[in-house]
Amino acid sequence: MNKPQENFIISFFKLETASGIILIMAALLAMICANTGLNFYYSIFLDTPVEVKVGQLEIAKPLLLWINDGLMAVFFFLVGLELKRELLEGELADKRNIILPGVGALGGMLIPALVYLYFNYDDPAAVKGWAIPAATDIAFALGVLMLLGSRVPTSVKIFLTSLAIFDDIGAIIIIAAFYTDDISITGLIIVACCLPILYTLNRNKVGARSLYMMIGIIMWTAMLKSGVHATLSGVLVALFIPMKDANDPSYSPLKSLEHDLHSVVAFFVLPVFAFANAGLNLTDVGFADVMHSVPIGIALGLIIGKQLGVFGFCWLAIKMNFTKLPQGMSWGTLYGTAALCGIGFTMSLFIGSLTFNADDLSKVFDERLGIIVGSVVSGVLGYIILKFSLPKKPKAITK
Repeated sequence: MNKPQENFIISFFKLETASGIILIMAALLAMICANTGLNFYYSIFLDTPVEVKVGQLEIAKPLLLWINDGLMAVFFFLVGLELKRELLEGELADKRNIILPGVGALGGMLIPALVYLYFNYDDPAAVKGWAIPAATDIAFALGVLMLLGSRVPTSVKIFLTSLAIFDDIGAIIIIAAFYTDDISITGLIIVACCLPILYTLNRNKVGARSLYMMIGIIMWTAMLKSGVHATLSGVLVALFIPMKDANDPSYSPLKSLEHDLHSVVAFFVLPVFAFANAGLNLTDVGFADVMHSVPIGIALGLIIGKQLGVFGFCWLAIKMNFTKLPQGMSWGTLYGTAALCGIGFTMSLFIGSLTFNADDLSKVFDERLGIIVGSVVSGVLGYIILKFSLPKKPKAITK
């Protein structure tokens, strides 16, 4: 009796667009909660105090920060695994495949930041948000790309995925360099002591997940206490996961972890993060709020800055003969892909939470307004450009 329904659910989760659809649903649910009578319960849920205490060690945070600092460490762990695999034996292992997406990612971070600073350079509090429009949400961007089906050449998918990986590397560097609180030397010493242990495990190709998990939890806690953002511990641990197991050469700890975590991150971690951070209350939003320099700078940074940065830098690199346009890509598809990179959503929300949550600035503006508007417009614009620039699906030959 339930087989058709079960088959539908299984088929849905196998779709390449499934993770993007669930992210959209989570964001919409957050918006519904924030703008209806459920707002009271939504706020209570996010403000729920959660405390973990072991002896003198105590971590007490509201649930929202456990999601942003804890669950997102799992996301960055997966990013680290994907990055290492791509560099060792993926598309980025071939140096010729690095130049174009690398240059595009650089432009896609630099120009949006400059667009944002153009609108906010004279506001010392707001200027800290320069990195918000520099991010790209790969799950959403690929989800929109997959809506175009078999018309999308493999080269376009590879370019967008590679660019997003470089974008994530840039986000990691930005978070480490610019979003670090007061430093605790004790915490950093503990992190430093963990690194030789991880190196030894990697050197000996130890494949036991429990060892890496235990050290990862210690590093995450130490980083949280050190002032360096705790999510970076996920990337560090991931880079030490071995590609091969010394006891079983046919088994890859890295690939196995990446495979197991992909669904967890796509269908749980990111949707929960989106639900917790996308709840923008629009009931009191007026024209002045919409036109505030922060949301305007973010929205235009994502919409205009990403297009100019990604496409412009790629165009310049190709014209200067540093690289060439991949086979199957046209200038139109490159421009449409550049527009899709303006979908900042998850990563922009994350950087926004690091930038402004510590300050009482929400009474003046809400950066989420610019992120949501910029991401939606970029997604729609990118889809339209690609729809008209991609080659038409060949018609079946009839006799």
